[in-house]
Amino acid sequence: MSRVKRSFTPEERLSLLQEAEREGYMETCRKYNLSPALLSKWKQRYLAKGAEGLKPAYKRVDPEVRALEEENERLKRIIARQALEIEVKSELLKKTPIQPKKK
Repeated sequence: MSRVKRSFTPEERLSLLQEAEREGYMETCRKYNLSPALLSKWKQRYLAKGAEGLKPAYKRVDPEVRALEEENERLKRIIARQALEIEVKSELLKKTPIQPKKK
């Protein structure tokens, strides 16, 4: 039997916690097919941070934004490499004296 990943909004999580307080944790877990550890984790977060603790902890990143960030990093590396090459070449030019042509 495969499990389907469900996502709950913070409001749904809060209502499930309230229902668990009224009707009992095990009864609510059986009714909604939830793990008791999950309800316990939600309760700990709610007691620690209030309603803010019930929001998802991860931040979804848009794939387009991620692609732009990767391209930005790649371009920064290219510019840094070019700046280093220019600096090395200018240092070499300062150190090498200009020799007159022999006739």
